[in-house]
Amino acid sequence: MQQDARLPWQPYPELSDAERLERARGCYETLRTRRSCRAFSDQAVPRAVIEQAILAAGTAPSGANHQPWHFAAIESPEAKAAIRVAAEEEERQFYSGRAGSAWLKALRPLGTDAEKPFLEIAPWLIVPFAQRRGGVEADDDLQNYYVSESVGLACGMLLATLHCAGLATLIHTPNPMRFLNRVCQRPEQERPMMIIVVGHAAADATIPAHALRKKSLDQISSWI
Repeated sequence: MQQDARLPWQPYPELSDAERLERARGCYETLRTRRSCRAFSDQAVPRAVIEQAILAAGTAPSGANHQPWHFAAIESPEAKAAIRVAAEEEERQFYSGRAGSAWLKALRPLGTDAEKPFLEIAPWLIVPFAQRRGGVEADDDLQNYYVSESVGLACGMLLATLHCAGLATLIHTPNPMRFLNRVCQRPEQERPMMIIVVGHAAADATIPAHALRKKSLDQISSWI
């Protein structure tokens, strides 16, 4: 049976257990300061920073290494305005009854509503699209596997990189969001997953106290 080419494992740096713990703690201390920002300034962010963050996201693991994602990075004021109009229309329906009372009650401590000015103000919007078919090569038409899981991992790495770059972020998920295919000029078979708002926090940005509540280690883990 013919085997695909194999390359030698590229070893990680030699570290002591104490050094590994220090690195893990340092990563936690960095990531624990990330907050969802809902008030952005229009201060510019260089495209090169966004490119590096997307490259980092592209290193995420994926089913069969098919990398079933596409990231549409949006800087155009016209495109951002179109996204805001469509998103706010969906949000008005959401907050006027589509969501249901339980969901709206859960959102109340965050103080969100149907108005989404940050979609126009922030310098960048990034829309990840999930691809049901594709593969590594440009002309591949292969079935992709574990698509949602793979794109979710890539988005987590994208958020972590943007945070490490000192940028504020917000995940916005209007529902439905198929209008993003039209605005971003992506094929109908691709599924938009979310809008990632990227930029700098406005001078008057605030954090809901509720957002600082995080579950303890005992609540989010079990040891067997």
